[in-house]
Amino acid sequence: MGFLPKRRLELFGAAPVMDGHPAGERAVRTLVLTKEDEMTKRNIAFRVLSLVGVLAFVLPGVCAFAVDDGSILQGLTAINTIGSTVPSNGDINPYGLARVERTTGNLYEGDFLVSNFNASSNLQGTGTTIVEVAPNGSVSLFAQINPATLPGPCPGGVGLTTALVVLRSGWVIVGSLPTTDGMPDTIGAGCLIVLNSAGTPVETFFGSLINGPWDMTADETDHEAKLFVTNVLNGTVAAGGSVVNQGTVLRIDLGVSSKSMPWIESMTVVGSGFPERTDPAALVIGPTGVGLSPAWNGDQDSDGESAGQENARVLYVADSLNNRIAVIPHALGRTNSADIGVTLTSGGSLNDPLGLVVAPNQHILTVNGDDGYITEITPHGHQIAKKLLDNTGGPPPGNGTLFGLVFDPWVGVVFVDDGSNTLNLLH
Repeated sequence: MGFLPKRRLELFGAAPVMDGHPAGERAVRTLVLTKEDEMTKRNIAFRVLSLVGVLAFVLPGVCAFAVDDGSILQGLTAINTIGSTVPSNGDINPYGLARVERTTGNLYEGDFLVSNFNASSNLQGTGTTIVEVAPNGSVSLFAQINPATLPGPCPGGVGLTTALVVLRSGWVIVGSLPTTDGMPDTIGAGCLIVLNSAGTPVETFFGSLINGPWDMTADETDHEAKLFVTNVLNGTVAAGGSVVNQGTVLRIDLGVSSKSMPWIESMTVVGSGFPERTDPAALVIGPTGVGLSPAWNGDQDSDGESAGQENARVLYVADSLNNRIAVIPHALGRTNSADIGVTLTSGGSLNDPLGLVVAPNQHILTVNGDDGYITEITPHGHQIAKKLLDNTGGPPPGNGTLFGLVFDPWVGVVFVDDGSNTLNLLH
């Protein structure tokens, strides 16, 4: 990552941390912004791919060379705070993280949305806010969701999870796994809440196969979006803390348009049998992070991806309780469950993997729930690097602080830290 332009880092408030300064301390910006710069900082290009990534997409025959050559994490050495994730109502415990790819309404290209799981009372499953954080660290409230005025059912109320996506068509979708008192025995099934670009809830997806939406990723074309949602409440509460093997990964095929609300075309369980249980500290533990392998042509803006390309893409799942990363083949088109998938890697640097993202060069990045490390894995299952992102609290250091993350090859790894309630950058 040594090729990162200095200007891009400055726009993120991310000059390297010097000796004697805390890793989380925000760096002083050294660039005076003009009016033109103000537009630039909200228009950072996020689609530039490394040569390695392009080769992997275009030349599948050389993937063995491309995807295992070189590490992302080994070139990243500094951590800086971008901004706070705490809105005026005091919500804390940032979980979900999504990047805005197109400006529309109150969504600005290059900004990040963060969902909060806890209210100011610090009770889990009671957070109701999504904040928007600009690359320069400015924070605004995107949405504060009132469960009493939702446009549709959401069993149990509102407690926003790691399941958060921003569609290019301007719709934001966030998961809710609510409680009344922060304890497992009051968990509700929740729902998926759809908001428009102004931050107003417009519909909910609930019931049927949606039961405790915990994390989510999306693949979007011009007229369709495929959501992949992990569900962690199938028999979990009734088991009273014992492990049940009923966690699922659900694909929801949506019709999308910038002019009308998304509509469900079909729902398919593509993964099932994942272990899950309630937990007094974490509320619930089960399948969490999900990420799709990149499109071969590196372009998901149109409906032009061939059936062969679509069929080749896989879904990676962070199987937290089994301490492994699972692979679900043919995730975009399969019509049945792959059960718990195929194990890509397990153990090693993994320690309750939670948030997960797939880089353009096909490497998987996942953060641990039981310590403060991030691990880099090749698509062949080789764990090639790890970095300590949070050394506070514990034991061990960083325990319970890491959840959502985003990777951009020109910027680095952007991640939430619920120990400090901040959005941060590893660069």
